[in-house]
Amino acid sequence: MKKTIILGAIAMSLLACNSSNPLLEQPATPFGVPAFDQVKLEHYMPAFEQAIAENKAEVDAIVANEEAPTFANTIEALDRSGMLLERVAGVFFNVLEADGNDEMDAIAEKVSPMMSELSAYITLNEGLFARIKAVYDQRESLDITPEQMRLLTETYKGFADNGANLPAEQKERLKAINEELGLLSLQFGRNVVAETNSCQRFVTNEDELKGLPESAKAAAAEEATAAGHPGEWLFTPKRTSFTPVLQYCENRELRKQLLMDYTTRANHGNDNDNKAVIIREMELRIERAKLFGYDNPADYILKDCMAKDHQTVDAFLQSVWAPSLAAAKREAAALQELLSQDYPGEKLQPWDWWFYAEKLRKAKYALDEEEIKPYFELGNVRRGAFGVATKLYGLQFEPLQDMPVYNPEVEVFKVTDAAGELIGILYTDYFPRAGKRPGAWMNQILPQYIDAEGVDHRPVIINVGNFNKPAAGNPSLLSMDDVETLFHEFGHALHGLLSKAHYKSLSGTNTPRDFVELPSQFMENYAYEPEVLKTYAFHYQTGEVIPDELIAKINAAGKFNQGFVTTELLSASILDMDFHELTSAEGLDVDAFEAESLRKMGMIDEIIVRYRPTFYNHIFTTGYEAGYYSYTWSAVLDADAFAAFKETGNLFDAETAVRFRHLLEQGGTRDAQELYLEFRGKAADPQHLLRRKGFIE
Repeated sequence: MKKTIILGAIAMSLLACNSSNPLLEQPATPFGVPAFDQVKLEHYMPAFEQAIAENKAEVDAIVANEEAPTFANTIEALDRSGMLLERVAGVFFNVLEADGNDEMDAIAEKVSPMMSELSAYITLNEGLFARIKAVYDQRESLDITPEQMRLLTETYKGFADNGANLPAEQKERLKAINEELGLLSLQFGRNVVAETNSCQRFVTNEDELKGLPESAKAAAAEEATAAGHPGEWLFTPKRTSFTPVLQYCENRELRKQLLMDYTTRANHGNDNDNKAVIIREMELRIERAKLFGYDNPADYILKDCMAKDHQTVDAFLQSVWAPSLAAAKREAAALQELLSQDYPGEKLQPWDWWFYAEKLRKAKYALDEEEIKPYFELGNVRRGAFGVATKLYGLQFEPLQDMPVYNPEVEVFKVTDAAGELIGILYTDYFPRAGKRPGAWMNQILPQYIDAEGVDHRPVIINVGNFNKPAAGNPSLLSMDDVETLFHEFGHALHGLLSKAHYKSLSGTNTPRDFVELPSQFMENYAYEPEVLKTYAFHYQTGEVIPDELIAKINAAGKFNQGFVTTELLSASILDMDFHELTSAEGLDVDAFEAESLRKMGMIDEIIVRYRPTFYNHIFTTGYEAGYYSYTWSAVLDADAFAAFKETGNLFDAETAVRFRHLLEQGGTRDAQELYLEFRGKAADPQHLLRRKGFIE
């Protein structure tokens, strides 16, 4: 009763000042999705201010409750708090990443310390933690469900891991560290976007583009015209722009220039240089880890993951690194032979790898990706991914028209189950734009949870990408890598959509980082299966289904170049761990540190690490620090999980699909290892991954 009165008074007074703010009202939209089309820049700050004030009031009400602490009035009440802030942040941060601008960046700079301060207000609140601890200490005698026990233990651990047990002085220092790290993360990401957008390389002579497919030339010509250079061709450090050049263009110097443009971003000693940001982030992360009694950030971060500590991760990475590097060296030798035919006496360089790998793939497998791309029209590929979910889980995807979106390129789908019950709403946003950060990702705009009245609130999920925009009257045609990316992010979306948790902090993708990539990478397995290809790979001009001959080539080449792919990925994972196993950042030279890390791991000169430090968004902005290994860790799980279907002789075996859907539905409500063992009946066998990559017979 007291809580209701406090919140009601605050809500009434604040809403009186913000009655026209669409972020602060329950939107009158289909399915309660955000009213993106009504939100203006001036709405964000008042909305954050009110939502933060309301969240603090909710916490204050929990602490002020004169009743003895119980699971319901403390743990459950805390999980159900902050819903207004969840809605506001879900809109703002998604738009910031996908369609941002300088004004949004400025708002983010103001909001970041506000969010850090709120986090500290909650996690360092002695009165709140006392109530949580009181419930936790009597956990053995509580009559609660296993999911509630999970929420209780995770809540207690979350507070302890965020400083609740620290002395007052150290709590204040932790608060300052987190606030500064939040701002540094924003700065790092802004610098990468600025470098990506500012780097433009124009080609004025078409002869310099010999070998480049007409579709890539047409896209570059359109970019040049839009940039005020008609009759020229524009290339940028965006992957959709420079990757075709690396693969097909005979101009070796242009290949070198574009690869260097990409791999040296935010490392030029200018205002966008990220080296000082990295050093300061590492200083703060090390200091934070030591506040909690850990020697390095890696062990502080990994304690709640499946791996638990850096020694386990290092040993795991080395177990895959050795066969991967050996395969990469064999591949490099084969490519060197091809290069020597064109440039006698020259050594294979990183800007040569993609070009000669494409040549070798054509020669060895008669596989030309440009021959395949016409069958990978974006809309068809998405329908193919949807179709897999239909066959596995009975899901249906209905396009929704006239839905509120933040950009006209965004599309919206209603997702239902076989009985017609709502599963959730899915947004897709696939094309690059100036305000969108590079890469592809899944975001949760609104979470799934069951409220106090028993109403199941279904999630709103988005998949974001940077695929080729339609050019010269043609549709968007995807590369093989793009196809896998679309299936990958859709796997994350399914993890969020299928959630059946009671509590939002345990729903969807709220799992350990080295488990969260399992659902996404599992979906990749279906992309090139022959029976799946025939459901979506139609020639965009003729409507012809992809021929068996091309499917055979795709599958025959499935293990091709996997040494390069895996070595490029693992080197980034090892570099991540090396940074986060530091016990001091004193005297840290980012370039020298990277060079020494690559030397120690035995990286070959012909390959550049997938993410060099100054544009390594995963570990310096998006929360994957000491966690990039999780892609390979999860790859072991996904290869083993897909083997469970293969062993039945049916890729869509109903019984196996029911078990895997159950795993997805659980979110973070149970221990990840326990969930996987329940699905598979045994621990994951890494041999499935090594065989899939062709590293062992």
